[in-house]
Amino acid sequence: MKWFGANLSAENRTMMYVPRGFAHGFITLAHDTEALYFVSASYAPDRERGLRWNDPALGIQWPREPSTISVKDESWHNFDPDHLGISQFELR
Repeated sequence: MKWFGANLSAENRTMMYVPRGFAHGFITLAHDTEALYFVSASYAPDRERGLRWNDPALGIQWPREPSTISVKDESWHNFDPDHLGISQFELR
């Protein structure tokens, strides 16, 4: 598995496309920040999957420790392909 990070700001006017089915996470680096994103389908809680933001198996090097994490995001499990319904073929 690999991860990629980028700094998106009003100053650099950078955007990022995250393909459908890819895991993604956000952390704001400044106070009073708004993050806007588009989705490909209406919200369906029964289809939602997630990863724990600080799972050591992912090795994500966040630019700082989050000051606030939602209860939902804090409760995700560490990476487990079986729990997420992902085959080993899809991990390549």
